[in-house]
Amino acid sequence: MATIEFYWDAVSPYTYLAATQIERFAAEHGTALVWKPVLLGKLFEACGNRAPLTVPAKGQYMFADLQRWARHYGVPLQVPSAFPVSTLNAQRIASALGGEDRARWARATLGAYWARNLDISQPPVLEALATELGFDGPDLLARAQTPEAKEQLKAYTDEAAQRGAFGAPTFFIGDAMFWGNDRFELMASTLADAA
Repeated sequence: MATIEFYWDAVSPYTYLAATQIERFAAEHGTALVWKPVLLGKLFEACGNRAPLTVPAKGQYMFADLQRWARHYGVPLQVPSAFPVSTLNAQRIASALGGEDRARWARATLGAYWARNLDISQPPVLEALATELGFDGPDLLARAQTPEAKEQLKAYTDEAAQRGAFGAPTFFIGDAMFWGNDRFELMASTLADAA
């Protein structure tokens, strides 16, 4: 079975858009999906990239583009009142989880930030999200501070950079890299060729 590796950070709006589609896409193509949390700022640093908002014309375009994509996918999206925010704790929590628990956490944090306008940099917000998902909120926040969670997040971020990633969302199918929420058709072609 082919595998799609999904490098993501909840601060990225295009990651949110991609996340609303990737599980259906993976299921339709009979592929496994592995969610790999990264810190986007550290990934930018590693490759010399910078956030779109630092380029005024790009930032202005981005917000209109996001709304177009949200309409195209039929998903809610609102620009958070606090943007960008630190996702360090949210991404560390993701790193402390595995499998479907990580996927549920990813969907929850992305939706909280990009559809519900919740400030996911705040520990009480993360604790409430954890509780909504049936986790022990204080325990999950504590797990985010463990050396294991910190090292796993760093390892995923370093791994993404070493493989050539320069932003989020980034997907890998084997050695083939795809960046952005609009690469599903090309990913489908790659999966078909591999089959």
